[in-house]
Amino acid sequence: MCKYKKYFLNKTNTKTDFLNIGLKILKWYGLNARELPWRSTKNPYHIWICEIVLQQTRVEQGKNHYLNFILRFPDVKSLAEANIDEVLLYWKGLGYYSRAINLHTAAKQVMTDFGGDFPKHFDEILKLKGVGKYTAAAVASICFDERIPAIDGNFYRVLSRIFADDFDVSSSKAYQYFYNLAMMIMPEENSGDFNQAIMDIGSEVCKPKNPNCEICPVQENCLAFGLGKVQKFPVKSKKVKPQDLKLKYYHILYKEHFLIKQRDVSFIWKKLYDFPEEIPDEFEPFITEEKTINHKLTHKNLEISIAKVSIDDKAVFEEFARENQFIITDFEKSHQKSFPKPLENFLKKEFERF
Repeated sequence: MCKYKKYFLNKTNTKTDFLNIGLKILKWYGLNARELPWRSTKNPYHIWICEIVLQQTRVEQGKNHYLNFILRFPDVKSLAEANIDEVLLYWKGLGYYSRAINLHTAAKQVMTDFGGDFPKHFDEILKLKGVGKYTAAAVASICFDERIPAIDGNFYRVLSRIFADDFDVSSSKAYQYFYNLAMMIMPEENSGDFNQAIMDIGSEVCKPKNPNCEICPVQENCLAFGLGKVQKFPVKSKKVKPQDLKLKYYHILYKEHFLIKQRDVSFIWKKLYDFPEEIPDEFEPFITEEKTINHKLTHKNLEISIAKVSIDDKAVFEEFARENQFIITDFEKSHQKSFPKPLENFLKKEFERF
């Protein structure tokens, strides 16, 4: 137990006291909930899609992507039966394409393992590909009112400040620790609203920097505020050092046509399209220019080198493509494929020259 929480537990030491904090949060949500397109439904498929969209994506950016995605794939059956290339195309602009691949795989799971009916309990939802504890809890609580907290960074921040708790949120034990804290204040009913309330408080009030403590519904219960130590929490000791990764590509052209390939699932850009990574020695004299692009992913710093190879013999170009199973495309057709963001930007700039 942290040194501050002992004081807190002595100050409010009954179950009712803790639940009153949760009821205050629910009351605040009833008056201040953000109007978001997925909050007008309890359809588990829609909630699942929105939760995956919002991973690593701001709400404002994610709204239109969510609406476009469910317009094209309105139910789990339509998603399961879709071609993966089309799913990736509708994911374009969100990044982290493995999320879309996992959605497609999980939709097939629902059709085969659950008879097309979306699973209704946390443990069953957790079996779906790409679904973690947070997403499973969000769907189970919002759609089926299962009493389970959807623990994420917002919960860590809000709870660590309420309890002035210095438990390290980067610890492997953090999930279970803050799960137990959340259950202490979580009301018996309206679990989905409670989870969404914590999300809204975390994004609108109890922000990482410059929190709006003056409008917080649990200000008087917040020990960190009372101690003047709000910015001290949450405590996070570990920092993941980004990995440096160098990539080499060849942009091989014949007039306006160029070669691409689809990645398998073993690379960072799963199922996305990129360029050849090797050329034969006889192609070396046809390299006309080379560019280096720096790009940051969550835990990787990429240095991408792209050499432009201009082939003037159509037969040689097509034979090389055929022997190596490359796809011949052009700029217009490439819009129907999903590329990693740095390569997408590269292509756009290249063909602005024409």
